[in-house]
Amino acid sequence: MRAINASIGFDAKLWRQDIAGSQAHAAMLAAQGIIKAEDQAAIQAGLAEIGAEIEAGVFPFSESLEDIHTNIEARLTERIGEAARRLHTARSRNDQVATDFRLWVREAMDAILARIRELMKALATRAAEHAATVMPGFTHLQTAQPVTFGHHLLAYVEMLSRDAGRIKDARARLNECPLGAAALAGTSFPIDRFMTAAALGFDRPAANSLDAVSDRDFALEFLSALSICAMHLSRFAEEIIIWCSPPFRLITLSDAYTTGSSIMPQKRNPDAAELAKAKTGRIYGALMALLTVMKGLPLAYAKDMQEDKEPVFDAVSSLELCLAAMTGMVLDMRPDTARMEALAASGFSTATDLADWLVRALKMPFRDAHHVTGCLVRLAESRGVDLPELSLAEMQSVEPRITADVFDVLTVRASVASRASYGGTAPANVAAQAARWLEILA
Repeated sequence: MRAINASIGFDAKLWRQDIAGSQAHAAMLAAQGIIKAEDQAAIQAGLAEIGAEIEAGVFPFSESLEDIHTNIEARLTERIGEAARRLHTARSRNDQVATDFRLWVREAMDAILARIRELMKALATRAAEHAATVMPGFTHLQTAQPVTFGHHLLAYVEMLSRDAGRIKDARARLNECPLGAAALAGTSFPIDRFMTAAALGFDRPAANSLDAVSDRDFALEFLSALSICAMHLSRFAEEIIIWCSPPFRLITLSDAYTTGSSIMPQKRNPDAAELAKAKTGRIYGALMALLTVMKGLPLAYAKDMQEDKEPVFDAVSSLELCLAAMTGMVLDMRPDTARMEALAASGFSTATDLADWLVRALKMPFRDAHHVTGCLVRLAESRGVDLPELSLAEMQSVEPRITADVFDVLTVRASVASRASYGGTAPANVAAQAARWLEILA
């Protein structure tokens, strides 16, 4: 029973939040005349000493005391005696743990947001450097149209900005204080829940005592946001792995972010990217674990909720590590710009530019232009050349009205420069977007 019931093995992580909640609660009890000022002073001093003990690694944690709350309260009683027994007036471990967990998750949200900003800044910095670096753009992992490397990197800045927005939204909903809800029904003591909420940095106290102690939506929302963010990192990690492979050879990573082989001395494996991709499963698993814990719980508190913390703790540490690794790889990677441009020109990547030229120059309906371009692509394939290598006479054999001006749009640089619509890959667009993001993130 002790083994299955105890949570001190993992909820010791909440000690700072538990002490902060107790200090706020004691101050409110004294302000309301529920405990004496001298008791409050003794409690505050004792809690500060306990915090110093835990920091120093000398606190005597005990599994027999089940959790961090009881461990701290028992130690406080050892230190200050009778006054410590008054601290738990008008509260329960139910509202206490709900408050501690919200405080911890709120701090974790802020830490993850800082990590996301670091990665966004790294991506925007590299995008500014490579606003005009041409690379192949893919659909279905097949060469589609030329884009710029900076444009590709900024796509992940946009994704991460949405991740940050989801976390900020979840943080706003989290920021209600459960303290004072007691076990489930509130308390008969004349407490001031607005005082404790303000002292702990919450916007307001939670409005329903049943919901206050039983809600874990804030943790589920956070895990959901972390899962989406992890998915974005996994997509980017997979691209880094592909780009590093010799058949692509678009970028290289230094030894700082790669590992060797035990038997193949030539290998430089992108293990940091592979591990960032693999850790996505742990984060998804955390979300599914907590959803499963919560799915059948009647109001209000049930011990099932003790299983809420470990998945969140693990997901946060996993994503923090992945964000740090991805930031390092972004700053470390070196693109092979000549190789990028050569591959960007392969696979008839300017076929759409040819179709667009037929529409603009010859006033041809797009569907007809699409057909003519397809015929020209098949002709080029049969000749073993790319579109710009067809002669004008060969092009005119398919569409007599084509002129030599068509060759001006068939280079990859002309292609990317022409994509100047808002959100397009034109270098001027990319430079402006990178500068905008760097200003936002400064």
